[in-house]
Amino acid sequence: MDDVGGRAVGPGPGVGGSPTGVGLRRRRRRRWLRWTAGGAAMVVVGAVGVGWAAYRKLDGNITSDTTAADELARFERERPTALVRDAQNILVIGSDSRSGGGNAAYGRDSGTERSDTTILLHLAANRQSATAVSLPRDLMVDVPSCRRADGSRTEPEFAMFNQAFQSGGSACTIRTVERMTDIRIDHHVVVDFSGFKEMVDAVDGVEVCLAAPIHDKAAKLRLPAGKVKLDGEQALGYVRARKSLGDGSDTERMDRQQRFLAALAAKVRGNDVLLNPVKLYPVLDAATSSLTTDPGLASLRGLYDLVRGMRTIPMEKVQFLTVPRKSYAYDSNRDELVEPAARRLFARLRSDAPVAVARELPGGMREGHSEELSGSPSRRPDTPDPLPTFRGSTAAEEACG
Repeated sequence: MDDVGGRAVGPGPGVGGSPTGVGLRRRRRRRWLRWTAGGAAMVVVGAVGVGWAAYRKLDGNITSDTTAADELARFERERPTALVRDAQNILVIGSDSRSGGGNAAYGRDSGTERSDTTILLHLAANRQSATAVSLPRDLMVDVPSCRRADGSRTEPEFAMFNQAFQSGGSACTIRTVERMTDIRIDHHVVVDFSGFKEMVDAVDGVEVCLAAPIHDKAAKLRLPAGKVKLDGEQALGYVRARKSLGDGSDTERMDRQQRFLAALAAKVRGNDVLLNPVKLYPVLDAATSSLTTDPGLASLRGLYDLVRGMRTIPMEKVQFLTVPRKSYAYDSNRDELVEPAARRLFARLRSDAPVAVARELPGGMREGHSEELSGSPSRRPDTPDPLPTFRGSTAAEEACG
C-alpha cells in the first residue's frame, strides 16, 4: 500500500475492487465450473440409472427353466460327458404352444405343446465355426421315461421326436437328444411363436428371396416372387408353412428355416445392430422377453457371454444342415436316421472335429463321407485329410442367384 499525502491508498479500480474486476470474474468462473460439474454428474448418474434400469429389465425378462434343470440333475449319471473344454452344444427348441400372449391366434390352446422346430447348435471351442443341425420332428426315436407337468411319469416309448417335448418338456427333449447323439447338451433355449415374431420385427424385418410367389391360406401368407422383406408375422408363416410350399415335406420346411436363420444372422451382423445401442436394445428386449433357458443362460450376462463368442465367426463358417435321415421303413410319413452317416456326424460334433457342407454332393459321394471314401482319385500326401461332407449350406451363401 502507498502513502500519498498522508493517506493510505489501496489498489486502484479494476484490480478486484470494482464490479468489473478480475476477482469477480474468477468467482463467476468457479461458480460456472461447479454448476457444470454438478450438471455433468447429474447426467452421468442419470445415464447410469437408466442403464441399470435397462439392464435390470432385460435381465428380468428371461425365464429360467429350473424344472428342467432339476429333472436333468436327477439323471446326471446317465448323461454323456463333455469331451472338449470350451466347445458348446446348445439345443434351440421352437415351441408350438398356443398359450400365452399372442400365441392363441395360431390355434386352440389344448394345454399341450410340441417342438415345432429343434436345432442342435454346436459352437467350436475356438469359436471359429458354428454348426446348426436340424432334427426332424417326425424322426422316430427312443423317448425315455419323463416327468409330466403334473408330476407323474411317462413310459419309455419309440415315437416321433416331437413327442418328447409334449411328454416332458425341454428336459425330456434334451435327454432324448443326448441318448440319440451321445452329445452333452450344455444349454437350451425355448422360443414360442410370438417371441419369434418380436425378434424379427426388432431388427426391422428380414429379406429373403423367393423363386415363386407364395399364397398360403393356412399360413396367411401372400408374397410375390423375388426379394421380399418379411415382417415378424410374415416370417413366422414363411418358416412354418408346409403344405403349399415346395414339395410339402418337412425337408423343404427345414431348408427354408435354415435359409431364414442365415438371413437373420446376416441382418444382425451386417446392420451394425451389435455395435449400436439404439438398435441393440429393442433386439435384446424382444429376444430376452421370448426366451426360456436353462439357469446358466437365464441372465443378460450369460447370454452376452455366449453371443460375444459368436461375433467373430465368419459367415462362411456358420453351417446349416439336417441330420442324415430317410423315410421310416414302416411309415413313409415318418423319418429314421441314415447310418453310418448320422453316427459319423454326431461323433465329429462330440469331439469338436470340423465337417463340411455342400448343397449338392459330388458325384458318387455318400453323405458323411470324405472324397477318399467316395472313390475319387488319390490325393497328394502333402494335402490335408478331406472332411466328411453333409448336405447343407452356409450363412454366407446367397439364397437365390
